[in-house]
Amino acid sequence: MTDSIASIQRLAYLAACLLFIYSLRGLSTQETARRGNLSGIAGMVLAVVVTAVALRAPGVSTGSTEAWGLLAGAIAVGAAIGAVVAARVGMTSMPELVAILHSFVGAAAVLVGIANYLEADNTGGAGSAVHGVEIVVGVFIGAVTFAGSVVAFGKLRGTLGSRPLLLPGRHLANAAMAVASVGLAAAFLRVPSPDGLWALLAITAIACVLGAHLVLAIGGGDMPVVVSMLNSYSGWAAAAAGFMLSNDLLIVTGALVGSSGAILSIIMCRAMNRSIWNVVFGGFGAAPAKGSSPSGPAGTIQEATVLEVADLLISARSVIIIPGYGMAVAQAQHPVKELTTLLLRRGTKVRYAIHPVAGRLPGHMNVLLAEANVSYDLVEEMDDINDDFGDTDLAIVIGANDIVNPSALTDATSPIYGMPVLEVWKAARVVMMKRSMNAGYAGVDNPLSYRPNTLMLFGDAKAMVGKLIGALTSVAREAA
Repeated sequence: MTDSIASIQRLAYLAACLLFIYSLRGLSTQETARRGNLSGIAGMVLAVVVTAVALRAPGVSTGSTEAWGLLAGAIAVGAAIGAVVAARVGMTSMPELVAILHSFVGAAAVLVGIANYLEADNTGGAGSAVHGVEIVVGVFIGAVTFAGSVVAFGKLRGTLGSRPLLLPGRHLANAAMAVASVGLAAAFLRVPSPDGLWALLAITAIACVLGAHLVLAIGGGDMPVVVSMLNSYSGWAAAAAGFMLSNDLLIVTGALVGSSGAILSIIMCRAMNRSIWNVVFGGFGAAPAKGSSPSGPAGTIQEATVLEVADLLISARSVIIIPGYGMAVAQAQHPVKELTTLLLRRGTKVRYAIHPVAGRLPGHMNVLLAEANVSYDLVEEMDDINDDFGDTDLAIVIGANDIVNPSALTDATSPIYGMPVLEVWKAARVVMMKRSMNAGYAGVDNPLSYRPNTLMLFGDAKAMVGKLIGALTSVAREAA
């Protein structure tokens, strides 16, 4: 590569890094999220174009037909797959899509590490030792990310159960796998290429088992944090691949993704009153705490009709809507937005309360509401709105369960005890929209359903909200 091309590439990579940083800054709020996405896209396009221009393959001059053909073919295939997936996957399947995409990053890091090792002339010396460490770290992180993401995909999709798999001595087994990987890494670094391939493949296998075991031991209630953590792992795997390939842009980009994912995971854990280590190595939702005993329902439910709920909406001066994963499953965000518009026209104060771990993906509810063009001014986070429930006439819970469960604050034997929740029961009346009385994703019963100020409206959320819209429209016509 000539000096001029190398200089242009470095400058372009610096510009791409700045665009990626600006993208992360934009993604921190709903108002600037679209601009942040556009910045990230621009940075990636710039990086790909500059890499293509500066391409040099062994025995192939820059810009040759063969080199450009391979690159163009890879981009075309990837773009076609991405376009089809983006068009077909609905918002309800976005969590598992994100998980499986993380697995691709992990698999890429493993393949890059193995290929880089086989291609290297590792005959000893400090330089080759450092490069060997880069390969081992990259392959190990990549394999953990790959296997863990595949398991997370299965849990989020429902193929695997949400209950944690708590094997006897699981922490000891994890420690043993880590120690074995270190021992194999030492053996790998002592022999020249390609004689250490067996050790590298053994590290890959052990890391895959470790990654799968770590995620299998995490319960459904912690899956949003797991997705965020896997995002962090994929970033560090990409950074490790950057070290292996001596690519500064990949190192910086991976570090940005890894650190931002870790920060988001810590923020979410704090919102759940849990430590990050408790999530990664714990077994949330596995069983009641010691001293607990199974108990029956705390009371009887009060089932409401659409007309009864419509009457409550008409008489309410203030309404808070609490969306959950059930809203995503029913794809009810657009009807909910229409209902909000009708209430606002009547002079009703309407807001949305968002829990940090609502849904199965960080920011899941925010994305759904943004897709329905709900005004950002109406959307408030848990810490900002929790104190307002006491002055609210009606709280409508749409497909949420664990994030509005009062036992998190009152029942020390509950698996979710200590997790901050939206205190909807303080509202004058509560309406819970659910398909059935089944427990939430964490498998914990919700005594909110039995409280005297709670009404249950059973059925598909989209259908029920549509009927409420029809009832309110009819009242408006009669009044006119």
